[in-house]
Amino acid sequence: MTGWAAGALAGLGVALGVLVVLSRLRARAVSLDERLAPYLRPRDATSTLLREVSRTSAVVRLLGLHDIGARLERFGAPREQVRRRLDRAGSAESVDHFRARQVVWTVAGLAAGLGLALLLAATRGAAVVPLVALVIVAGGCGYVACDQALTLRVRRREERLLAELPTIAELLALAVAAGESPQAALERVASTARGELAGEIRRMIAEVRAGAPVTAALTALADRSGLPPLSRFAEGIVVALERGTPLADVLRAQARDVREAGRRSLLEAGGRKEILMMVPVVFLVLPVTVVFAVFPSLATLRIGL
Repeated sequence: MTGWAAGALAGLGVALGVLVVLSRLRARAVSLDERLAPYLRPRDATSTLLREVSRTSAVVRLLGLHDIGARLERFGAPREQVRRRLDRAGSAESVDHFRARQVVWTVAGLAAGLGLALLLAATRGAAVVPLVALVIVAGGCGYVACDQALTLRVRRREERLLAELPTIAELLALAVAAGESPQAALERVASTARGELAGEIRRMIAEVRAGAPVTAALTALADRSGLPPLSRFAEGIVVALERGTPLADVLRAQARDVREAGRRSLLEAGGRKEILMMVPVVFLVLPVTVVFAVFPSLATLRIGL
């Protein structure tokens, strides 16, 4: 590794550290507007039981990751979209905490890229520009990996919700058919069942006990999930509560539809896996079979010649 390359990489690391320190020192300055804001902004009349609690940790506030994440927000999804994805993932963390976690993942990617760049510079003597590009790409990969991890959490939770929906619907149908009201049936299922959907129902019941209308809580449950079957499930209960329509048959029909949709998705997944299983057969097993079949003939022809 040449001396100027090592010096350039060391200077890059020092410059990044100085920029982080300067940005933090600048963020500590409190403007006049921020000082007057607590006395001039209107008071929120919403009950404290229904407000979103900020779960930003002390370490995040101490390191200034909150401010850095807010500045990096322009490169990612909007704040409302991130909040919706966190709700769909069943996470109680705030958007600021998620942005701070993205900053941590980005810094980890930059550190990994810097270590790899130093290793390549020491062993191969690579140029500075590709090494700097490698560090930047590694940091971007860390930023994207955090976002993709949230997407994977959302997908897995939605799969669990769809798997639990038929059972919950059948339990509600049995409770309603036995003579209980829809709200009492929901409370019974929430107290006896376990799982992601039961947790959502318990959250809905907590909102009702805090003062929210039942229909509004059910609508919020449908909005948080983002799944069409679960939205139809909540809308069916809302219609039954508002118009007095029979609910047991609707819930059984919804459970049957969800099971049919799950069966179709399994058949589609099986068809895709069947096509993927042909890849090793065509590109691995078949060439080896052809080689074993042709090689003795080629060896015999070579001996004859």
